[in-house]
Amino acid sequence: MPRDLDLVVRPDVALDPGALAAAVGRVIGCRSEDVVELRVRKRALDARRGVRYRLRVRVWLAGEVATPDPAPALPVFPAPRPGRPVVVVGAGPAGLFAALRLAEHGIPAVVLERGKAVQERRHDIAVLNREGLVNPESNYCFGEGGAGTYSDGKLYTRAQKRGPVAAVLACLVAHGADPAIRIDARPHVGSNRLPRIVTAIRETLARAGVAIHFAARVEELCVRGATVEAVRCADGREHAAAAVILAAGHSARDVHALAAAAGLELQAKPFALGIRVEHPQPLIDRAQYGADAERFVLPPAAYRLATTVQERGVFSFCMCPGGWIVPTTTAPGAVVVNGMSLARRDSPFANSGIVVALEPGDVAALGFPGPTGGTALQDALERRAGESGGGAQVAPAQRLPDFIAGRASADLPHSSYRPGVRPARLDAMLPPFVADRLRAALQRFGRQLRDFDTREAIALGVETRSSSPVRLVRDPATLAAPARPNVYPCGEGAGYAGGIMSAALDGVAVADAVARAWRP
Repeated sequence: MPRDLDLVVRPDVALDPGALAAAVGRVIGCRSEDVVELRVRKRALDARRGVRYRLRVRVWLAGEVATPDPAPALPVFPAPRPGRPVVVVGAGPAGLFAALRLAEHGIPAVVLERGKAVQERRHDIAVLNREGLVNPESNYCFGEGGAGTYSDGKLYTRAQKRGPVAAVLACLVAHGADPAIRIDARPHVGSNRLPRIVTAIRETLARAGVAIHFAARVEELCVRGATVEAVRCADGREHAAAAVILAAGHSARDVHALAAAAGLELQAKPFALGIRVEHPQPLIDRAQYGADAERFVLPPAAYRLATTVQERGVFSFCMCPGGWIVPTTTAPGAVVVNGMSLARRDSPFANSGIVVALEPGDVAALGFPGPTGGTALQDALERRAGESGGGAQVAPAQRLPDFIAGRASADLPHSSYRPGVRPARLDAMLPPFVADRLRAALQRFGRQLRDFDTREAIALGVETRSSSPVRLVRDPATLAAPARPNVYPCGEGAGYAGGIMSAALDGVAVADAVARAWRP
């Protein structure tokens, strides 16, 4: 019978099958040649006291037969049941996985996406990077696959109790993702690979009878009686609906307005905003790996930093080793920055959001009250950043020590941000509530991570779209909106997720809730 072992080994051992077999033999008490097969089941890099890999391996010894692991299979769908379809608004991870799950239940569905198909988005994103021209309906945030498709593809989540993480990962592998995402502690797909995976998911949905309509921006939930019986798009077309899953992303602010118009309750929720900080990747490698950075072949180093300043959390967000900073606004004249990495993470830069947690009361005290006060604050800061950058998506920026000291930068280090950067008092652009906490936190981070506050580090602004500041209220048991029992708020835009994986998990959970209530 095979056995599972937990090992802690040096990187050169972890990456050498012969050396790893010898390490297993020493633990078991056998010769390395008696280890006929071993497979890594879990893998995590630990750099706290010298770089080591923590592995869980399954081992077969001489005389034991190692059967192949079954490859993840594409889902099998029953024939759709007759009746009006469920309309899914949004083709991001929440919407796509909700549609897949509905198809597994045999429930007819149609997906409405305001943006373009994933491959067609490439042109608009290229123009945005090269010329600073924003297409409000097709950009880093809007379009098939959602915001994560072209801005990184991190799959790490702490939402282990909220749904079938392993099943979602297996589904992604079945549609073309690297099988390593099933074993890595912090799985990552990469923005260069996600478009093919999203296209494959669309083809699977088509085989199940689920159509995705592009350039289908929803403008109205058509209420008749107590329920929503249709969804009307900007082109005037109406889609009859047995139920509606609102799976718009964190930047689809107009969905909040149409939801309120249909009688759904909106609540302000906590969120975070701040800046994006970029370093040369070798600097982060040395700080995290020490001498092991030169001794072993290692992936670009990441970091995770957090502290509390004046009763508010300040923390790194969406850290991208070997990555790029990209323009993620959805409106001309506004500047928003985020980070991304390709699968190889081979950029010479590392970047991360450094953001301050805000409570609804903080936002109201800044002059932005009400359920959508956070959205108004985001918009005001993004437009201020656009003006300070001078247009064409140029971002205001400071050297990190200048941000901490509250002074202008005479010049700026090179940045991966393709539209360009411009010296500006980014610290003065932010509310003092945010800027003061960032300064204090950055000084602490400089003591925690060697050279973090170097002059070679640059701060760009603004990082405002960490999550939706608005929640569409839903019943915790039925997951439906109390006022409209056939409308199901879902995913990031509804305030119930924060990333690709948690959004996909929420899509699955909401689809199961719809299936429990759906009637032909």
